Amino acid sequence: QVHLVESGGGLVQAGESLRLSCAASGYTFSSYSMGWFRQAPVKDCEYVAAISCTGDTTAYADSVKGRFNISSDNAKNVVYLQMNNLNLEDTAVYHCAASPWEWSGRREDEYDYWGQGTQVTVSS
Repeated sequence: QVHLVESGGGLVQAGESLRLSCAASGYTFSSYSMGWFRQAPVKDCEYVAAISCTGDTTAYADSVKGRFNISSDNAKNVVYLQMNNLNLEDTAVYHCAASPWEWSGRREDEYDYWGQGTQVTVSS
């Protein structure tokens, strides 16, 4: 059974940093590409970042480019999202997702498995 469990969220002030983790189990981690998405209250789910199954390719939403970094550790079956210089607009529940394709990027419908999410709240 596939499980994706996010952790690392919390309450921080604007300008601070957080690192989210997503621990995966129940499937061959290195065969799946991964993505991070977020959902703020009364907003649609928003793509944040993605990484290919090999870890060689990454991409980011324009709103986080230069501030966020996605990485993966295939030995530990974990994907990370390092978030720097957080601002109020980054407040959301952050979900990791797994896609059976080598690369899915922002194509949300290609992600088969989703975690429950971790709350990130940025205060002024």
